[in-house]
Amino acid sequence: MVSFVEPRVAEVVDEEQRPVGPGEVRLRTLYTGISAGTELTAYRGTNPYLNRYWDSESRLFRNGNTSLSFPVNGWGYEEVGVVVETGDGTDGVAVGDISYGTWGHRTHTVQPADKVRRKLLPAGADPRLGIFSQIGAIGLNLVLDADIHIGETVVIFGAGVPGQIAAQLARLNGGRVIIVDKIADRRARALELGAEIALDPEVGPVAERVRELTDGRGADVCLEVSGHYAALHEAIRTVAYNARVCVAGFMQGEGAGLRLGEEFHHNRVSLICSQISGVAPSLQGRWDFDRLSRTAIELGVSGRLRLTELITHTWAFDRAGEAFRLLDEHPEQALQVILEVDDAKEH
Repeated sequence: MVSFVEPRVAEVVDEEQRPVGPGEVRLRTLYTGISAGTELTAYRGTNPYLNRYWDSESRLFRNGNTSLSFPVNGWGYEEVGVVVETGDGTDGVAVGDISYGTWGHRTHTVQPADKVRRKLLPAGADPRLGIFSQIGAIGLNLVLDADIHIGETVVIFGAGVPGQIAAQLARLNGGRVIIVDKIADRRARALELGAEIALDPEVGPVAERVRELTDGRGADVCLEVSGHYAALHEAIRTVAYNARVCVAGFMQGEGAGLRLGEEFHHNRVSLICSQISGVAPSLQGRWDFDRLSRTAIELGVSGRLRLTELITHTWAFDRAGEAFRLLDEHPEQALQVILEVDDAKEH
């Protein structure tokens, strides 16, 4: 299991495995993906759960105690594994089946068979697709929240993994996609995967360039996936009058750089939060997390969503500490990093 023993220190530690009970199965992890967004906030110690207490009843963060403290064990939400043991009453799941889900960076997990059955990969599918079930759902939820229409110009701030996925989905939804990122390799990857234009925000203000590309109108919708307040402010500047900015980036700390009395106020910009714990009110009753996740995987298996091309590094599980340092200190060198579990070197 991977443990964040203190800020910016990740170690692989031993974890006792519990027996498999009735209606349960044990999976051996094949691959586990590292989220370079939310997960790094826990690794760095900036996540609000490590600094304040989340009161789930009132849905408020409160001062005083904290929801989490170091060491933070088994964080992670992009896993895929093979069934290696089944308990009684597990019809429909067999040893050798490949299932995806969320069980953290650990070599084994015991899960309810019903849950595993709902998340089986088709025979012959690349098992690495399974690590995109959560981040794919996040990207899909963002595009659904943004309510993109055919022919609309969609500007996406942030070409990390969720931005790359959202860009492909926005294009499938009929949008003209413009990607914005400081890292040249990420801009190039987005163009390879179907984005029409890629802009470097350090070359000049994005809002002015997008207006040049849209007859002075501005973007119909902007998606903020970078988690940076400066990018959010530029996204607000970039959209057209009465348009919308949909935010999935996990902002940290205070919102320095936001000048809400400027374009936000004068252009009547709608600011929408996209967060994976829920869906847009108009979609409730038809969409939930399981459908989002299943749809993302189905699109990946069919090839309509190109996911494995986002993987830049595959490292042995016992090199988790190096992997986290790479993403933290040199994000320009990596996109999706996954850890591969070698059953001869399990912890």
